Amino acid sequence: MDFMGIAGVAGITVICYLVGVIIKATPWNNNKIIPVVCGITGAILGAVALATGMPEFPASDYITAVAVGIVSGLAATGADQAAKQLHK
Repeated sequence: MDFMGIAGVAGITVICYLVGVIIKATPWNNNKIIPVVCGITGAILGAVALATGMPEFPASDYITAVAVGIVSGLAATGADQAAKQLHK
């Protein structure tokens, strides 16, 4: 996997992080569903990346693409929590 494949996965993570921030900004107490929404968003983006033929995307079938997307989405949640723990 070269740089473009890694950049594609990082892009999914950044988009999922943004979706999580948007959900957190809503006036309702939605903190419990943020990991689920990030995982689902990542799964959708992983399938879209494979369907559109993203160069060097690290998956060759839809199951792997969805799994890569889910992991990327959950990584966005983990990165947010790691940053919060470092500031404590």
